[in-house]
Amino acid sequence: MPRKPRIEFEGAFYHVITRGNQRQKIFKEPADYNKFLQILTIYRNRYQFHLNAYVLMNNHVHLLIETGETPLSKILQGVNQSYTLYFNHKYRTVGHLFQGRYKAILCDRETYLLGLLRYIHENPLRARIAEALEAYPWSSHHAYTGENNPLGLVTVDPVLRMFSESKNRARKKYAEFMSSGTGVKKTDVHATVDQRIQGDESFVETVASKTAGGVKKEPRRKERSLAQIGTLVQKRYAVTLEELRSAGKTGEVMKMRRVLSQTAKRYGFFGKEIAEYLKKDPASVTGYLHGEQYHEEIGSLMGQLNEGTKNVNSKV
Repeated sequence: MPRKPRIEFEGAFYHVITRGNQRQKIFKEPADYNKFLQILTIYRNRYQFHLNAYVLMNNHVHLLIETGETPLSKILQGVNQSYTLYFNHKYRTVGHLFQGRYKAILCDRETYLLGLLRYIHENPLRARIAEALEAYPWSSHHAYTGENNPLGLVTVDPVLRMFSESKNRARKKYAEFMSSGTGVKKTDVHATVDQRIQGDESFVETVASKTAGGVKKEPRRKERSLAQIGTLVQKRYAVTLEELRSAGKTGEVMKMRRVLSQTAKRYGFFGKEIAEYLKKDPASVTGYLHGEQYHEEIGSLMGQLNEGTKNVNSKV
């Protein structure tokens, strides 16, 4: 399947993830982290983009970037190539340092900025390489607390103003925000439309208008639960969950298992997850998924799920 083109326009807001080739380390010592930040600063000054957040892990990088006139692809090409030259020269290696294609999710800034900020800054905690945000030196968390923002690399004011017009109070509120709650789930951060966009239908429409089409309105991964899908199948086709999970192999029940499984697949569920819900062997679910039949039924189900989920009883 051909790769989808980047969605790029002035003022676009991206969550960028770039990884070491074959998961190799891209930072081996503190000087490497500092060099990457220096290069990022050079290109920030050259191309006038805003960096709202970053975290440098030993084998990957997260960035929150709002572009100006220069497209993201040119920015990342410059940053990654410059750092690769430095790394290969220093460690006497050759070839690609980063994976061939970085991930860039175009996000609705107004809705996702704070959630992404928290997710990015919490990476060292999830990886269990730091017990506190303050203990990890290679993230923009320190820029928001006012401890360290060399050369003004991180654009912090828009976020801080979301907490308070007073910078000192805003930093305090930011710290409270980061220490409250249970954090952001990875599945929520990576739930996208068309594999490239994170936002509601209105945001997708806006993006489509700026890119002359080419945006496919497909379901976000797991934006509907298996319980919601299963409950709607039961209601529409007068079949019970017990029948779906039973050993019965009547034609109608088998069809409903296939419809449910293929609908769930469209929402990003794997065969193993569907098998656990139906209490079936994964090999059986593989059979249900084979052939991609019942397009009309599945399309109708998805339409009802997308438009009237609130009226569907999601209890199993």
